[in-house]
Amino acid sequence: MNKALVEIFLPAANASFDVYIPLDSQMSEVLALVSAALSDVSGGKYKAADNAILCDADTGIIYNINMAVAELGIRNGSRLMLI
Repeated sequence: MNKALVEIFLPAANASFDVYIPLDSQMSEVLALVSAALSDVSGGKYKAADNAILCDADTGIIYNINMAVAELGIRNGSRLMLI
């Protein structure tokens, strides 16, 4: 499985986390997994929710959850934000 190491900024915790995400998975699957994982490691500052979104941390563009991660141009070193 191809993976990318990305930085995910979590405004609710004012912290960034390095996370490996699979490039061949749908963004909807990755969003659910990342949301649950960061909920655990944020010390209760972030609660996983069904309406969470992942966007590009630099531009603010919201990623389409119906596309594969690789199709969205995400690669090693990409910076994402979980809201």
